[in-house]
Formats: sequence, C-alpha cells, structure tokens
Amino acid sequence: HGQRCLAVAGTHGKTTTSTLLSHLFTDSGEGCSAFLGGISKNYGSNLLTHGNDVIVAEADEFDRSFLQLFPEIAVITSMDADHLDIYGDEAHIREAFKAFASQVSGSVIVKHGLDITEHDTKARICTYAYGDSNADFYAEPTEYGHFNLHYPGGVIEDCVVGIPGWVNIENGVAASAIALTYGLDPEKIKKALASFSGVKRRFDMQVNMDGLVYIDDYAHHPNEIAAAISSIRGKYPEYRYTAIFQPHLYTRTRDFAEEFAQALNNVDRLILLDIYPAREEPIPGVTSEIIFKDITAPSKILLKKEELLDYLKEQELGDKEIFITLGAGDIDRLVGPIAEL
Repeated sequence: HGQRCLAVAGTHGKTTTSTLLSHLFTDSGEGCSAFLGGISKNYGSNLLTHGNDVIVAEADEFDRSFLQLFPEIAVITSMDADHLDIYGDEAHIREAFKAFASQVSGSVIVKHGLDITEHDTKARICTYAYGDSNADFYAEPTEYGHFNLHYPGGVIEDCVVGIPGWVNIENGVAASAIALTYGLDPEKIKKALASFSGVKRRFDMQVNMDGLVYIDDYAHHPNEIAAAISSIRGKYPEYRYTAIFQPHLYTRTRDFAEEFAQALNNVDRLILLDIYPAREEPIPGVTSEIIFKDITAPSKILLKKEELLDYLKEQELGDKEIFITLGAGDIDRLVGPIAEL
C-alpha cells in the first residue's frame, strides 16, 4: 500500500531483467527495494532495500503467484508454454498473463508480438524489441554489442550492456523501458546499463581467456537454451562449442524432448547428464535418452553427473573452445570444479 510496484513477468528473462532494473534505479541514485530470483553480481545479494516507495518485483507465473501483484508499471517478456504440470496447456498460461496485465494500473510493456490487447487491461500498452523498429522501445544494433536505444521521447545513443549476448540487450531494453516510463534520466540509464555485471548462473562468464571460454547458464527450457547458444555464437563465431546439459524435471523433459534436441543440435559436442528430478517422482520411460536419441550434433555422449569431471579431464583442448553448462538442477555444484579445471 502506497508503494509503487514495478514488475517483470514472463516465462524467460525475468531474473536478469528485474536485477538490471533494480541496478538502473540503484546506480542512478533514485533507489528501490527489490527481492530478486538470483544473486546480483553488482550487489552480492538477491535483496536490495531502500527507504523510498519503489519496489522492483520479479512476477513469477509458477503456480500463478504473480496474480497477487498490482503493479504501476510491468513488463511481460514472453508467454511460452512451461509449467504444464500446473497449467495444463498454453491457453491457460496466456489466460494467466492476461489476468496479470489486467492488474497493472499505469503501463504494461510487452515484448513486440505478444497477444496482450486493450481487451485485457486498462493500462497503457507499449511494446519493446531487439532490432524491430515497429516497437515503441527498441535496440538498433550498431557494432557488435553496441546499440542505439529508441524510445517514444527520443534516442539514447551508443548504449552497451555490461554482459554479452543479444538476449541481454533485449533484457536491457525491457528494463530501460520501465525506467524511462517511470521517469529516470536517460544518461543515467545509459551509464547503469554499461556497469551491470549480471546475475549468478544467468549467462555467467566463469572463464574468459584467449581461446578458452566457459559460461554457466540456468537455461532449462528449449527456447532459453537456443537463445543462450545463439547469443554467444555472435561473439565467438570461430569456436568449437561444447554444451553440458542437465535436464530439469521429468515432466518438462517429456513435454519438450523434441524441442530440447533441436535446441541442443546447434553445438559441436553435447554432453547430456541424467534428469534432475527436483520435486518429482520418476516417470516410466522418461530419461535423458528421449532427448539423446534425436541429437544430430557431430559428437554426443550420455554421462552420469559423477562421471563428468573425469571425462572432461581426458579431453584434448583445441585452439578455440567454448564450454557452456546448462540447467536449473544441481549442476551448479560442478561449476566451480569445471572452471578450476
């Protein structure tokens, strides 16, 4: 009550976008309180507190908890099928996002192309995009990693986001759209975008040496995996890509096996681990094998998590190698040892 809630919803990009938004407010001196879904590398915490009335919230669609929020300004990054164990089908997911939009009082800023209309909300609807000039807020890429940020009031020229990948520029546009709508100073936004150092386990650069790069990412949905891989391809086109993926949940593996295989086929070498069950009981016939059988990448191997480090120790490194660990399970315990290796 009496607080101004700025919310970030969507099936992907929530944590990075909300962490970036709270950095824009903190770095600009405006300040905010935030409870984030990951550890901000700028602040070493997932909790920021500030005496003013601005609250940045990550609005989670899992079990419909985001319907408890009544934001002044909100972003919706995506409305993909996920959590089908809760929602049943994609139509129910879209319905929940439309209900969320109806609770926004000021502006709802949706990724260009998403189906949110004036029938769904009384709030003003704006759009954002990476590279699409039909959106109200968009990044116009200039040289690699640099972009001009167009918004209804003008252009912020030569912006850069402190972490690599076009996905993070898109997240930067979403966060900036909220900040500009709120009234933050454009030059302060530009400065804060450049000093953003990311979120632990979100496109997290662990090793960055000449010819050897290791990135860890929480991606656990086929679209996130495809985006993570294509995001780094732009920066390191000549490298050999090795992805290490630990599927998360039996239901999600079953529902998206084919899509996971398609996303993972874009690497040179795939190391696939067993499914991380999290809250679930095993489902007969659902193992990593149902993804593995459709993998057409040049090299593939199925391993238990315990076998991974020994396997990696035996591999010969070429001149230009990228390793990326993917998954939302306990693969995070191996990140330190892999980086060390």
